[in-house]
Parts: sequence; C-alpha cells; structure tokens
Amino acid sequence: MRWPTEPDSADRPPLALLMREAPVVADPKAAKIKLSHAIERLAPEACAALDALFTAAPCAEQVCLGIAESSPFLIEVVRSEPERLLRVLDRPPHAHLDALIAECAAADGSEADVMRTLRRMRSEAALLIAVADMGGVFGLVEVTAALTDVADAAVRKALSFLLGEAVKAGRLTVPDPADPQAGSGLAAIAMGKHGARELNYSSDIDLVVVYDREKAQLSDSVSASPFFVKITQGLVRLLQERSADGYVLRVDLRLRPDPGSTQVALSTVSALDYYEREGATWERAAYIKARPVAGDAEVGRQFLADLSPFVWRRVLDFQAIADVHAMKREIHAFRGHDVVAVEGHNVKLGRGGIREIEFFVQTQQLIAGGRDPLLRTSRTLDALDALTAHRWIEPKVRDDLAEAYLFLRRVEHRIQMVADAQTHSLPESREAMEGFARFMGYPDRDAFAAALVARLTTVQSHYAHLFEDAPPPAVLDADLLFPPDENDRPTLAALSRLGFKDPAAASGIVRRWLVGGPRALKTEPARAHLARIVPLMLEALSRGGDPDGALIAADRFFTELPGPHLLTALDRHPDLVRLLATILTAAPRLSETLARRPSLTDALLDPAFFDVLPDEASLSEHLELLLDTAETDEEQFDRARRFRQEQHVLIGVRIASGTLPAARAGEAYAKLAEVIIRALHRRVWVRFCETHGRIPGAETAVLAMGKLGGREMTAGSDLDLIVLYDFDPEADGTSDGPRPLTGAQYFARFTQRLVTALTSLTNAGKLYDVDLRLRPSGRSGPLATRLSSFATYQQAEAWTWEHMALTRARVIAATPEFGGIVRDVIGGIMGQARDRRRLAGDILDMRQAIAAEKGEDDRWNLKHAAGGQVDVEFLAQYLVLAHAHDHPEIVDTATARVLATAERLALLEPEDAHVLLRACRLYQNLTQVLRLSVDAHVVPQDASPALRALLARAGEMPDFATLEADLFETEQKVRAIFERVLEMAAE
Repeated sequence: MRWPTEPDSADRPPLALLMREAPVVADPKAAKIKLSHAIERLAPEACAALDALFTAAPCAEQVCLGIAESSPFLIEVVRSEPERLLRVLDRPPHAHLDALIAECAAADGSEADVMRTLRRMRSEAALLIAVADMGGVFGLVEVTAALTDVADAAVRKALSFLLGEAVKAGRLTVPDPADPQAGSGLAAIAMGKHGARELNYSSDIDLVVVYDREKAQLSDSVSASPFFVKITQGLVRLLQERSADGYVLRVDLRLRPDPGSTQVALSTVSALDYYEREGATWERAAYIKARPVAGDAEVGRQFLADLSPFVWRRVLDFQAIADVHAMKREIHAFRGHDVVAVEGHNVKLGRGGIREIEFFVQTQQLIAGGRDPLLRTSRTLDALDALTAHRWIEPKVRDDLAEAYLFLRRVEHRIQMVADAQTHSLPESREAMEGFARFMGYPDRDAFAAALVARLTTVQSHYAHLFEDAPPPAVLDADLLFPPDENDRPTLAALSRLGFKDPAAASGIVRRWLVGGPRALKTEPARAHLARIVPLMLEALSRGGDPDGALIAADRFFTELPGPHLLTALDRHPDLVRLLATILTAAPRLSETLARRPSLTDALLDPAFFDVLPDEASLSEHLELLLDTAETDEEQFDRARRFRQEQHVLIGVRIASGTLPAARAGEAYAKLAEVIIRALHRRVWVRFCETHGRIPGAETAVLAMGKLGGREMTAGSDLDLIVLYDFDPEADGTSDGPRPLTGAQYFARFTQRLVTALTSLTNAGKLYDVDLRLRPSGRSGPLATRLSSFATYQQAEAWTWEHMALTRARVIAATPEFGGIVRDVIGGIMGQARDRRRLAGDILDMRQAIAAEKGEDDRWNLKHAAGGQVDVEFLAQYLVLAHAHDHPEIVDTATARVLATAERLALLEPEDAHVLLRACRLYQNLTQVLRLSVDAHVVPQDASPALRALLARAGEMPDFATLEADLFETEQKVRAIFERVLEMAAE
C-alpha cells in the first residue's frame, strides 16, 4: 500500500533532515546489528535511499540506533514492514501524518479490511510520532495532538463503518447514508487526555457513549438500548482486538455513570439524571476535558451543554478544594517529606507527578469556572495560562508547572515507547535506569535523576501550597467546645453534621481526653496539643463513613499511648493526624496493632519514613546489630519479633497512606522475611553445632515457596518453606559434638530448632506461622530432605501440583556454593520435557477440585473466584512447566514476570498477556489492602466507606463502584483465557 502525499509536500524537508537531538547509544555496534536485522527485507534501492538519508542526516541514524537499543516495540514495528522506516524518515512529518489519516478515512471494504487499515495507520503513525519526538522535531503539544488526531480518526472510522452497516441492513435511517454518523443519535464523548487532545503515547482512550432516543431513527423492530450497546461493543472490538497487524487502541468505558450496573451505552436522559442525582466531584473534574469525538456531533454537543451546570457551579466552589484534595489523597496521601525515589517512581501518580499538576489546575477551574467561562479550557497548559491571566496564580507558578509538565510528559512518553505498555513507572533497578536515561538523551542515570527530582520537588511544593490555604469544612466553622462537666449544644450539632450518630457519646470521649483520662494526657502541655488537633481529627475520622466506630478506635489508641511525645508530632504535622485517621478508619487490623504497641508509631516521626523503603542491605545491617547486642538467645528472639512488627507496621502504614504502591508491598514483606530467616538460620546453626557438633561437609538450604517464593507476601502470609541438606558422602553421618546425632536425625532436629525460632510465642509475640507441607511426602515425610532424595523424588514421583509449587521455589538461606547446587537441581526439574496435554488436563482437574471445595462464585473472593488469582497463577505455572524445556528463560518465581516473558516468547497472545498482567497487578493490589485491613481475601459486606475508598485507590479507580465493575470484567476475561489456553492444550 502506498500512502498518498500532499501535492506541495516536496517543498517541505523530510523528517530526517529536521532532527536535532537523539538518544545516547551505549553500544552502537550492537544497535547497528539489531537495526540491520530489522530492515534486512528492504529492497536494494530502498536500502540505498535509507543509507543516503543517514549520510545526510546523522542525527536520524542516531535516533534509529536508539530505537534499536532501547525500544523492543518500535524495532518490531520496523521489522514487520521495513518500508515504514523509509517512509517516515523521507517525508515531511505533518504531511505524512495527514496522509495516513486521510487514507484511513477513505478506506472501505469488509470489516477485516477496515480493521487492517486502522491497524496499519496506527503502527506507522506510532513510528512517525516516536521518531519525531525523539529527534526533537515535535514538541509535546505536537506529539499529543498527533496522537489524538490518530485516535479521533480511528474512532470515527470504526463507528462510521458500524453505523453504515446498520444503515445497509435497514436497522437505522440517517439523513445521508454516505455519512452515517450524522443524525444517527449516537455520540462518543472523549474523556480525559483524549478529550483534552493530550493523549500519551500508549494511552487507553476513555469514552462515554450516549444516545438520544428521540433523535435516533430506528426501524420498528429495533430497540434503542440493545442496538446501541451492540454498536458500542463492536466499536471496542474493532479498535482493541489484536490481529496479525496488532491493535489500534485500548478502549475504557468505565467513566460512564455507575459502570457496575449500567450498559456500555446509555441514553442521554439516564446519564443526565444520574449526574443530577449523585454525580461526584471527580466526575465534574472528568468532564472539564470532555468533547464529542465521533458519531452524531449534535447529540454530543447538546449532552455536554445540558451537563454544563453540573460541571460549572455558578458560585465560587471552595468545597471543591477539599473534594479534589480528597481525590488526590485516594492516589497517595500525605506530603511533607521532600526526598523522592527515582527508581520505580510513577511520573503520573507519584508525588510531584503529572496528576498533581492536573489536579492543581482542575481544582481552581472547579472553584471559579462557573463564574468565569474563560477558565473552562480542557488543555492543561492553556488552563495554566488562563489561571495566570485571571490572577489565580502567579506567572512564576505557571512557568514552573508548565516546564515540569512538558518534561514529565516527555518522560512518560519515553517510558511507553519501550514496550507500548500503558505504564507510567520508571524502571525499578539502577542498571535499567541507566539504559532509560540514555534513551531520554542523558549521559547517565544520575544526570537524568537530578533533572527529574528537580521537577518533582517543584511540583510537589506548588501543589502543597495550594491546599495549605484550604478553608476548614463548613461543619467546623464554629468553635468546638468540650467543657469538663457537660456537653456543649452547638458542638453536639456540629458532630451530628459530621455524621456522628451519637454526638453525646462522641463528645464524652473527647471531654475525657481533655481532662486527662488517658495516661498520655496527664500533663497540661499534652492536653494543649490534643485540644489543637481535635477538630482536624474529628473531621478526618468522619470521612471514613463510620465516625462513631473510628472515634472508639481513636479512644483505645490514645488510652494505650505510653507517653505524650506523639501528641507533639501530631500537633506539628496535620498530615500525620490525617494518616492516623486513615489507619483507624480504613485499616482496623493495622490500627489494632498500633493500639497494642503504640511505641511502633515512633518510626512514623522519622523524616525518612515517607521516602524510600529500606533496602535489603540496610534491613540486614539493622537486624544484625540488634541481634548481636542481645545478651541471651531469648532476647535475640524478642528483638527479631519487635523488628518484624515495626517493619510490618511501617509497610502497612505506607500502603494505607499511599506512599508505597500495594504492588510493591509484596516484595517489601518478602524482603523482610528473607532477612529475618537468614539471620536466624545462621544463628540457630551456630548454636545447634555448639550442642551437637558438625557432620563433615554438612550444608543446609532453606527454600522459599508459595507467596514468599514469588515475592507476593501480604501482612498475614505464612511462610511456606522446604529445608534441604547434604553432607560428605565419605563421612559416616555422625556429628562430632557433645550430644552427637546421625544423618537425617541431625538435620531434622536442626529444622525443628529453626521452625521453633520462627514460630514460638514470646513476650514480643510471634514472628511467622511456618508451613512445611510442600516438602516431599508432605506431613508424613521427614522435616528436612537430603538433596539427592529431593531430586529423585521430584524427577520420578512428584505429582503435577508439586512441580507447580516448585515453580516458585527460591533459595533464601544457604552458602553460595550449596545454594548454587540447589538452584541447578531445581532448574533441571523445571526443564524436564513434559506431556503438555497431560499437564493441562491435570491443572484443569485441580482447578475444578479447588472450585468444588472452596467455591468460585463470590466475585470478591479474589483468590478463588472464577478468573481470580488461582487462575492467573495456574496459567503462569503451566507456561513454565510446559515450555521451560525449550525456553529456560521463562523460569521465574514471580507470576507477572513469567507472563511477560511468555508474551515476549510468543507463548501468549499479546492481548491475553495484557489482560493477565493487569489482572495479576490488580489482584495483588487489592489483596494487600484487604489483608492489611481485614485479614481476608474477601471484601466484607459491611466494609466501611474508608476501606472501599482505599480499595478503589489501590485499584487505580476513582470510586468503589467503578473498581467493582472493572474487577468483575477482569475476572470474566481471565477465566475465558484460562479455559481457552488449557482446554486447547488438553485436547
């Protein structure tokens, strides 16, 4: 296919000659080899033309080498059709993009033809826009506009085709069959970045689809709702379904009203009625960026005009400050610390990120946009200009935020160019960050980090100042009084307005605090500190949905506080008050721990608390110092338990406050457990040898299995362990100590000692529950297993489920030499050739047995529900066991990494991998919050609004209803993939 060019395009320079910057390439020789492999199918004359371009424009060649080195996605786009690269470089970029869009709009034919045209347009446009961005030819505004133009064209073409087919079938009548969108009665409303013409490189598009029953001219036999729902579903399929040509756009319809209970297309009357009755502030903010993008433009314009009074209040809406700040706290909660981690930072949702700039703008638009229509612009940079022109912000603030926005969006796009993934997080490791920094054009990681942190800190500062001036809630405009002898009537009325069902009881609790009832409040300074924070504490507790219960939890907390030092910190740091209220309302399990051991809150006062989590080395160093300075074994165990409790609280509070993404919490819990196990393993071994002596060549290894092995632990996870051992085969197997033991008995007794160290209850509580049932022969087998016996059993006798469990095995405590030997044995077992048909059949049988025993109908039972965690994990384990023989690189203990590798190796369809990876992340995020809050995989029926809000934040959704709709849809997709992949393999 030849894309047409504009007649005057010859007068404009080609893209290659316009480039003025490029990524830094670490290994040009290797990059040239990759690029040459990608274009090896080019015809000789095309190769010559490309070489000539590179000679004339060395910067263009450097950009292409950067793509080869750092972007698997873009180099695959080139490889699949090398002529694309020549077309992109050899034509004027704007003319080329216009031509791609025009060709797509003019295409006709069957559904398959339209799908192919859409995908080819998207692929070539993606390459063009990326190259223009990396070469410095397109600035951010041009990049986002180009991405939006392509998305608009795709949505319009797909909808036009579907409506045209309906017209041909006689189901719909329109004024002009050549333009079936006009007069169809159906409108697609672009939301979010799509609506604002600010799409990011690999963005989903958010659409709300509405129809006007009166405008739509349907045949007598056609009902409006089913008809337009089917059209909308077809639109999603045409754009999102992957084929040999890839996909066009991922479509998200969850911003529609009440997505958990409404159809994907709904009438304008129903939508307007919903927003009038119960529209939330976040929905008002969402519609700031809305615009009709396809379908019946008149219906779309009228719908947004009718919605305008909902979005734009006529009075100055200062309550929007509190509401939007609450929205931000649902993403991450508490500011006040300046250090921002670079590795793993989310440039969209993280502190100082893109979302803070957007909320900074939208908050002030919602406050004043009702009275000042000039503030109603949808584009972030334009809105900053408008706020400056109308003196809502200073020019310096506008300049700082605009510069940071341009920088962060560029980083966001470069992140997404790597693998065409809808992600906003920087690489997790320093090594990977070095490569990404070069892809950004920086010489190394530190240079990029300095530039990034400077922008994040600037944004964080301006965002914080906006909310420092926020007025108190209206219910607290009057003073709250708590006299010692009786309740104050105006205060009772204010408490009632805050939502307290028993205001007198609430007042009584606070009055008891202020007369020094709790021991921490015996002094006048302590009571003075408390008196100043009471209004904020009561308001924060009221946001959780159960103010009375939260206040009782706060009373228990303050009653058990050992001293007044925390009150001083609460008085000085309002965010710490809100943090404590969040824990009390949303994470009662965590608050109970804090109430029992209030001294653990000391760590919250450390300025480093909200910064980077301690790494393994610092955790180990801290624990070793604690244990080495203990005078007795019992004191060692107590200190290990206190260390674990403190770190668990810190991880849990970080989850609750939003400073630690739930997705990384599993790694944090696992890292902590490994550090503790290694420290105790070493000390128990030394003490054991003092009593029983040594067997020549004796070695032991602790294998982490299950959630610990996969680094997916939660606050309540047990430790699934296997202990392996070996010794010199020439020795007689008897130890040489004062109380000698032989062979198996020696290592079984050591294992028993280790388990006791981990599980025994002391004054400081218990470390962990330990489960050894995954060892060979389960409960009936010896506590420790000799490595040779383990290998023989796994190779000759183990059941499929045991090999599935072994996919998550990791050596976490052993000498380096023995650990390496154990890893080789496990690798050999994983790499065995297997009958895939039998393997798949066994896994399907196991899944059915689990469903029969545990049930699978409760959609909020994240582990056992149809399409839940078990389905995702079983699929990953199948992929490892089925393909490790041919693809040893697929062996990994982490479910998400297995799925990602399977996609890269083409063992999973890209769309299936996308669904499964997203499901894996979603289930882990929600499970972390649930185990932190209620010690369950299931959302209780009486879950508080605070817990529901915390779950919505963990699921990256604006509210619980939207989260629930997303969860149920995800489970359906996962179950369909699970059955299709395994049933096909089992045939």
